[in-house]
Amino acid sequence: MNFQTTIGLEVHVELKTNSKIYSPSPVEYGDQPNANTNVIDWGYPGVLPTLNKGVVRDGIMAGLALHAQIARRMHFDRKNYFYPDNPKAYQITQSATPIAHDGWIEIEVDGKKKKIGIEEMHIEEDAGKNTHTSKYSYVDLNRQGTPLIEIVSKPDIASPEEAVAYLEALRQRIQFTGISDVKMEEGSMRVDTNISIRPIGSDKFGTKTEMKNINSFNYVRKALAFEEKRHQNVIMSGGQIAQETRRYDEPTGTTISMRSKEGADDYRYFPEPDLPPVEVSEDWIKEIEDEMPVMPGERRKHYVDDLGLSDYDAMVLTQTKEMSDFFEEAIKDGGDPKRVANYLMNDVNSYLNDQHVDLQDTKLTPANLAGMVKLIDDGTISSKMAKKVFKGILNGEEPQAYAKEHGLVQLSDPAQLQPIVDDVLANNQQSVDDYKNGKDRAVGYLMGQIMKQTHGKANPKIVTQLLMKSLKAM
Repeated sequence: MNFQTTIGLEVHVELKTNSKIYSPSPVEYGDQPNANTNVIDWGYPGVLPTLNKGVVRDGIMAGLALHAQIARRMHFDRKNYFYPDNPKAYQITQSATPIAHDGWIEIEVDGKKKKIGIEEMHIEEDAGKNTHTSKYSYVDLNRQGTPLIEIVSKPDIASPEEAVAYLEALRQRIQFTGISDVKMEEGSMRVDTNISIRPIGSDKFGTKTEMKNINSFNYVRKALAFEEKRHQNVIMSGGQIAQETRRYDEPTGTTISMRSKEGADDYRYFPEPDLPPVEVSEDWIKEIEDEMPVMPGERRKHYVDDLGLSDYDAMVLTQTKEMSDFFEEAIKDGGDPKRVANYLMNDVNSYLNDQHVDLQDTKLTPANLAGMVKLIDDGTISSKMAKKVFKGILNGEEPQAYAKEHGLVQLSDPAQLQPIVDDVLANNQQSVDDYKNGKDRAVGYLMGQIMKQTHGKANPKIVTQLLMKSLKAM
């Protein structure tokens, strides 16, 4: 029996706001436990939430980036559940009126493009964090109330590979809006998966299983692939798939049952009584749309069509908004697009990987990278010398000043180079004779002698011109 797979993804994205969604507590990653909390986060009796307008704005921008329809009127709902990291015993979310719905993302797998629909997107608050030891359990409420958007895909994904492609495209578009860092390693992007299988040709979906809070694209792929095979094996052996929540066990590469899957009725949704409905005007949507940064697809097209880069170069440069913005600023500062792109993709990326830092956390500036590129192009420094200058600009040094200070400027003045050429020719008659007898390698030897005398600082292009002119005149 052959099966077809159906996958739906729920992606939680933490918004990069200064304060929480319903309280004025700050949002800071990595602070001491319970440092960023107040009585609203703790759910004290009598406290009232106040909606952060910036969260609604960011939610609208995310919806626009995902080609979704924006709700003109929305309200909030209570989702009731008890867990130690949720002191109110309910979450304020959106159930009946999500902020956006019916969007889509285009993906490409094995050279084939496909649109994946987005069912809805809603804004809500995050829960806190529980830490368990052999003796105690601890609750950290720094994350309680952190604003989230939850993006729910339609069941259009047909393989683990398509799921990862969707997540990569989603992460990229959200990151380019600037509303979130979408760093899975810091928890600002988390993935819940739903998967089911059914016989090919059947119009009835199979029973789905859920996996929550998977923290890497690779684990998403592995977890879905494992579940796909597990479902097939259960059905082929005459068993039935249980509707349940499972977790991916990284050491074994398997999934483990956690609990039966809750339904909507279990959460007893009802309209949040402490927050009024929100009206969204057309003018506000238009204002946010005008503020929208250029998305990666449009940037790639510009890089290829207008700047002459390859498709691969354009793809690499648009992996992050920081890299793409840096590239564009360097071009504005006069850097050659291809050479700037090469440095960013190779030398800069190698440095970032070695040092485990992000581009924005370095002292490198677009102006200094463009300045170094221009020094190479006009012959002030050689590509070899540029390696040393590059180390200087990584530390915030201005390239031209650094090159002069460290004796890295090429000797390009013909008036200074010609006497050196003449001296080398006068002292290497055998090589001159070899050249006249058709031995071209003699030129390489003479070039080497000139470079030796200038300690490698002579401009090879100028030296070649002067040398060949002098040889032909002899």
